[in-house]
Amino acid sequence: MMKPYHTSVLLHESVDALQVKPGGTYVDATFGGGGHSREILKRLGPDGRLLAFDQDEEAAQNAPDDVRFTFIGANFSALKRFLRLYGIEHVDGIVADLGVSGRQLEAAERGFSYRLEGPLDMRMNRNSTLTAAHILNEYGAEQLQQMWSRYGEVRNARTLAQAVVNARSRQPLTTTTQLREIALQCKTGDEHKYLAQVFQAVRIEVNGEMQALEQLLVQSAEVLRQGGRLAVITFHSLEDRLVKNYMKHASFSDEPEKDVFGRWQPLFRVITRKPITAGEKERRENPRSHSAKLRVAERI
Repeated sequence: MMKPYHTSVLLHESVDALQVKPGGTYVDATFGGGGHSREILKRLGPDGRLLAFDQDEEAAQNAPDDVRFTFIGANFSALKRFLRLYGIEHVDGIVADLGVSGRQLEAAERGFSYRLEGPLDMRMNRNSTLTAAHILNEYGAEQLQQMWSRYGEVRNARTLAQAVVNARSRQPLTTTTQLREIALQCKTGDEHKYLAQVFQAVRIEVNGEMQALEQLLVQSAEVLRQGGRLAVITFHSLEDRLVKNYMKHASFSDEPEKDVFGRWQPLFRVITRKPITAGEKERRENPRSHSAKLRVAERI
């Protein structure tokens, strides 16, 4: 039996949070295997509309044959531009399931997993020119250190960066196995956690994930109509912090950005004071759900 492209995490919780209106217009910002999209379509009436974004060309093969559905092969950072292209000014809800799909992780040739040998690629958009190999072979030690410190929260980022520089001076780094071996020589604490942090940071840098998420959040506030819902599922603390702060403060810092008179204008009403996490059954059946956090807010 063929494995599914991707098992959606917190599927019903996130779609329930959108409070789908039969005639509403919705966006699935991370289409992937289409789990969230199919659940939204079940709840839409004949006049409803759903637009789904995914920069991975492989995701297009999962698009449902439904006149209410539009697949957009682009990063969700282009949300506003494509909505305008389709004549849409406002939407009723947006859902985003961030991170890497199960299909991407299990495809050795994509280079996302430290468990499988493959090329140092890690591109979600395979038309992009920046690869993990370029970063690991061309970035200076200080750039590498900043990347692992910022995006992987690797405690000994400086040691790891220097180890990479030393290794590539002997031969170019081309495979995930090479990166794994270098990382294992530098690891502190739990091996699997350390490797996950190392690979996560490179993936985030390759795909510009934090910058794209910031753009999605800002544009979501601009396109959601009053009362529209934003539901975002994150998988690590960096993403979760951005989402939490923007929903709460309309800024990416821990405090709202106030004007000279000390005033600020909230954009959302936070629905989830604490993030929703997967239940015991889902955690048992889908390991990816262990670190998932769902935050929901309503446009004011």
